[in-house]
Amino acid sequence: MLKFGAVLRRRLCVGLLALVGAAMAALAPASAETPDETYKALGLSKTATPKELYDALEKRYHDEAQGAGKGSLSKFWEPIPISKYLNPHTFYKPPQTVDVDATRAQCVECHQQTTPGWAHSWQKSVHGNLDEIRNLPDSDSRAYKKAMIKEVEANLQSMGALKSGENLKEVGCIDCHVGVGKDHGQHKTELKMPDAAACGQCHVQQFAERESERDTFTWPQDQWKPGHPSHALSYKANVENAIWAAMEQREVAEGCTFCHTPQTTCNSCHTRHEFSAVEARKPQACAQCHNGVDHNEFEGYMLSKHGTVYQARGDQWDWNARLADALDKGNMNAPTCQFCHMEYQGKFTHNMVRKARWAFMPMPKIADNLNHPWFTQRKESWVSTCSNCHSDSFARAYLDGMDKGVISGLDITEKSRSVLVKLYNDKLLPGQTTNRPAPPAPEKDEPGGFFQLFWQKGNNPSAVEYEFAEMWEHHQIKHYKALAHMNPGGYTYSEGWSQLIKSAARINDEDTRLREAAAIRAELKRISGVKHGGLYDLDSPARRAWAAGLGALAVLVGGGLLFKRDRKKA
Repeated sequence: MLKFGAVLRRRLCVGLLALVGAAMAALAPASAETPDETYKALGLSKTATPKELYDALEKRYHDEAQGAGKGSLSKFWEPIPISKYLNPHTFYKPPQTVDVDATRAQCVECHQQTTPGWAHSWQKSVHGNLDEIRNLPDSDSRAYKKAMIKEVEANLQSMGALKSGENLKEVGCIDCHVGVGKDHGQHKTELKMPDAAACGQCHVQQFAERESERDTFTWPQDQWKPGHPSHALSYKANVENAIWAAMEQREVAEGCTFCHTPQTTCNSCHTRHEFSAVEARKPQACAQCHNGVDHNEFEGYMLSKHGTVYQARGDQWDWNARLADALDKGNMNAPTCQFCHMEYQGKFTHNMVRKARWAFMPMPKIADNLNHPWFTQRKESWVSTCSNCHSDSFARAYLDGMDKGVISGLDITEKSRSVLVKLYNDKLLPGQTTNRPAPPAPEKDEPGGFFQLFWQKGNNPSAVEYEFAEMWEHHQIKHYKALAHMNPGGYTYSEGWSQLIKSAARINDEDTRLREAAAIRAELKRISGVKHGGLYDLDSPARRAWAAGLGALAVLVGGGLLFKRDRKKA
């Protein structure tokens, strides 16, 4: 009897400890990895529970005044069918063709037949194999995920989605597409396409890290709006772009949106339905968006020494190792995009902008303030990151050289800008006073503007404006990106500097041509002394004969002016 009593007491103690542990997990503060700035912005203490942190994040995330929805230019555009997948919270509506109240098991059974690719991906995922992860030996490089599962369970217990001490049995279709823990759902009314907040219910820490980009990216001289440019506000940046909203060709415009979805879904980096961490750690995961003419980071990386080592040796690395263990346990001997951009002060986070200085593109307000403490502190963080593999001296030498190289590209671009703006102000651009339609609302006209890469009518843009738009939005940014990613050919000869020289030469040539033509017209007008409405109206044989003679005179005068200019040069 005494023995039974001792066993009973021991079991009661174990059970009580388990309940206390579960309760403490539910009430435990969210991870301190979330930046202080985010707690402050949300009005929370760092002792906030996972539920308190998630609720505050979710409220802000879905607030249209803080970046959700169609944006301030919504009256100028309407979504097309694919839009519901790019911004599911705003546009997705369940299909009305399937009228069934499906159970958890029925979701899987049906989709194994109708969309087997989805089902197979899910079956290979951690979501579909929680017990396999729980049973991993600690020596397995994936063993860190056991703690992540416990963290998810603590989050759901804090939110009341799991009972105290209850384990998560699985993460199935219904948990993400109807609601966590639901056992059935009405397909026509309850089905949803998950957004980042849906993932955030379980992954509170990762959601908070990503959302913290809004709070840690406040430019000291208002170079960009707070939180921009970032993944956290990428969709807002897209829909607030005037020419994007103005374009009639919505299918073309949505091509931009495809790469502005990190705000609206986690699927941009963590491809559904496997959500493979191995895939998300590889540079190709970034390449889908970070490529091309104005953000060719992937090309710059792959042609750098870092990218060369990755391509030559990456198949020998253990991609299951988390980034924190990539160097010592994962055998990584060169950095990836993720290693450099997710690392901050020795830790890894989904906040990608803690070290950003030049951001998306160079601008004078950045170049003129690089000695400001905000910029120098971020540069020191880069030195720390680079020092994982390089000496402090090497890191500083390269970063200093990068800054000076970027400023050189910015300088030649701004000189060409001043040439073009003066042509515009002097009304000398081709067709400027006769054939220059205004761009569609809400876009506003400007010389060499971003909109001129996506819209054309009459002489808007003129060829010289398109040349400059390419110069600042393509060549200058390629020059900067290649410098930042250590691709010498990309910033000297193949792209970058050589292309900036070409554009500057073309713009200066066009400036000379247009101004000489204007001088000839002015001289002809002075010589003729005839006002518009007189001999310029060629409505009689005499006036047409006069015009022919005037044309010959124009050739002589033009030749004289050119001869005079050449004499001056000599």
